[in-house]
Amino acid sequence: MSITESLSLCSSGTGPVIPTTPLLSFLERVQETALNTFGETNFDPKAYVDLSLKLDLSTTEEAFDELPKSANGSLSVEDLKGFIEKYFEGAGKDMVNCEPVDFVPEPEGFLPKVENPEVRAWALEVHALWKNLSRKVSDQVQKRPELHSMLPLPEPVMIPGSRFREVYYWDSYWVIRGLLASKMYETAKGIVTNLIYFIEEYGYVLNGGRAYYTNRSQPPLLSAMIYDIYNKTGDMQLVRKSLPALLKEYHFWSSGIHKVNIQDSQPCNHTLNRYYAMWNKPRPEATTKDKKFSSNIPNISEKQHFYRELASAAESGWDFSSRWMRNPLDFTTLATTSILPVDLNTFILKMELDIAFLAKLTGDNSTAESFLEASQSRQKAIKSVFWNAEMGQWLDYWLNDSTCEGPQTWEACNQNQSVFASNFIPLWVESFYSDTSLVEKVLKSFQGSGLLCAFGIATSLMNSGEQWDFPNGWAPLQHMIVEGLARSGSKEARSVAEDIVVRWIRTNYVAYKRTGKMHEKYNVEKCGERGGGGKYLPQTGFGWSNGVVLAFLEEFGWPQDQKIDC
Repeated sequence: MSITESLSLCSSGTGPVIPTTPLLSFLERVQETALNTFGETNFDPKAYVDLSLKLDLSTTEEAFDELPKSANGSLSVEDLKGFIEKYFEGAGKDMVNCEPVDFVPEPEGFLPKVENPEVRAWALEVHALWKNLSRKVSDQVQKRPELHSMLPLPEPVMIPGSRFREVYYWDSYWVIRGLLASKMYETAKGIVTNLIYFIEEYGYVLNGGRAYYTNRSQPPLLSAMIYDIYNKTGDMQLVRKSLPALLKEYHFWSSGIHKVNIQDSQPCNHTLNRYYAMWNKPRPEATTKDKKFSSNIPNISEKQHFYRELASAAESGWDFSSRWMRNPLDFTTLATTSILPVDLNTFILKMELDIAFLAKLTGDNSTAESFLEASQSRQKAIKSVFWNAEMGQWLDYWLNDSTCEGPQTWEACNQNQSVFASNFIPLWVESFYSDTSLVEKVLKSFQGSGLLCAFGIATSLMNSGEQWDFPNGWAPLQHMIVEGLARSGSKEARSVAEDIVVRWIRTNYVAYKRTGKMHEKYNVEKCGERGGGGKYLPQTGFGWSNGVVLAFLEEFGWPQDQKIDC
């Protein structure tokens, strides 16, 4: 079945599934055996599906099957360690360190608004981290792709860091924003070239650069990357190269399984979109965890449904959050495909506006006009379906069923009235931040929402133990809300944006001074404290955190006399 054919299927129970590979199936077996053998302490299932084979699969599998196993499938620690050492290259060996071609220790015109020497010195250290995160896919992956879960790519990449040893889709937007502040335009363009390569190979940008990520995408921000690079460089060659890929990506997101028709009270028909992974099994990078999560689900079809919801939550980038659960206390009530998300539809609106802009640059006026019309329709849909005038926020919408059969009828009670940072993401797009009276309402709502804490914007108000919930703050959410407020033209909104920037920069700085590292997420209640919760240990590096710090310092600067400690 082709991707295009599979996208016409819609029900969460019978939706499309992208086939796995023989290598991944084997690596999942190794992962499960490793858990049985080594135990749960510090066990990271992803490490086992990131291994590369030294010899061909059949030889390796045969040797594995001959190892003496106990009744529960475990091996002796010595036997399994010996087997892994003999037959595998270590996780991460399929990438090689790579000095970025355009890195200089202190770029000309770097962060001109940063006057404080202490902050400037730190910013240069954050800038220098691009050298640590720069990688190129090993030549061995190109020569023998069947031995690797890593996918070949034409250009170097910036990895997020730690266990995330490959390129990721939505992380790349904030990495690129940081690279633009660092004047590393060629590196930024190379990342875009890689993401376009995914579209040419698969029809969409993958979640990340591994074979186990081919069953889903991530928040679609490629057009925003290209728009921002063009605005810095004026590179028309990049624009022309990108447009066919962006049109293909737009088709992926705006049709088939991702598309939902909804009729409002007027009645007026709207088309909006949702996350929907092409997968109904445990995620290979977390097979052991996913099987454990589903252990109390009674039958196979319900398990498959749960696995699709799990993978769809991963497609959202918010993996995981009470936002996707019918019951925030029960992880098995994930229902991602039954939700029309505010942020996804904001990103697709941005994509429509970006494609209209880029097409016009190339002289393709008919495409530009068509996408401008599409953006106007989506803006109306966002207002009609998501906007809640009483709260002054845009709210996710729960579908009555996730089968997409016929248009849904809008009901006010289906808006999710819980407060999430995503409720304010439409401010990031000019269609909304340019509306002065709307900005005033949303700003007032934001200030009274409870999300703005001592050291940044919390992801939600619920402390569920999941990482995309309270008290964690994430760099992308700070950036989109701040940028929308700052660009709105409202002095009060810009003042609030500046205040958030100061809080966020301070906690990043203090954490860096304490630990020597930049972190994936932060606890917005405590200065310099990294975030916690979730299904894996907190990570460092860290691509998007670095990018947002540099982007904030470029836009807002840091006065000479403003203290940096909390």
